[in-house]
Amino acid sequence: MSTSIPAGSGCPVDHSSSSASVPAGECPVDHTTREAWSKQNPPHSIPHHNLPMEREVSSIPRLDGEKWVYPSQAQFYNAMARKNHNPRQADMGVVVPIHNAVNERAWNEVLKWETGRGGEGCGGIKLVSFKGNPGKMSIKARIKTLFGYQRPFDRHDWLVDRCGLRMRYVIDFYTGRPNSTSPSPAGNLSFYLDVRPALDNWEGVKMRMEMFFNRWILGSTSPRSSSSSVLTDSSAQKPLSPQSE
Repeated sequence: MSTSIPAGSGCPVDHSSSSASVPAGECPVDHTTREAWSKQNPPHSIPHHNLPMEREVSSIPRLDGEKWVYPSQAQFYNAMARKNHNPRQADMGVVVPIHNAVNERAWNEVLKWETGRGGEGCGGIKLVSFKGNPGKMSIKARIKTLFGYQRPFDRHDWLVDRCGLRMRYVIDFYTGRPNSTSPSPAGNLSFYLDVRPALDNWEGVKMRMEMFFNRWILGSTSPRSSSSSVLTDSSAQKPLSPQSE
């Protein structure tokens, strides 16, 4: 599935990094470096007048049974302004839905990895906590740069609960090439997400080994063996197989 994502779509709210659960009022991604997103396409500031306060409930379940809630356009704008990112009110109607779509897409990729792993037995997996690690390049990203690929401009770590088993997922964000032919405002720049379980425990190692075997040895195209990256542009770099963090 291809998803065009304009720059500046990251969550600007500075969610404190913690291994504990985060209040339901926050969006389910800890973007501690909003600059990484806003630098992709720096906006220009105009006064904020009566932006919508309505908030969208995500599909991502919390450990307490509730769902994570995304920020409203007004909250998104105000958070960007407090961090001196010079937001444009006119952009909020595009940026906020794209921000939400990025999170939903990341969660869908996690669900693909978790299919058939036993989470269904306790009502499904849940997002426990999240952390932004933009300054900490994953092993996989480092290997890719050695082969000439670009660096990810952001990284997130999501902690997922599977019936009591905690699994950490690493999400790398890469920038594709601008789509100059797209008539949509969202088509001016594209990203893709590389989502995979971390190698923190035997379960993570087993999942990654199974993915590699199914994809490259058996040539399987099942959801559990398909690429966990979301290419948003045919000209974006192709990811390597998920063998390292």
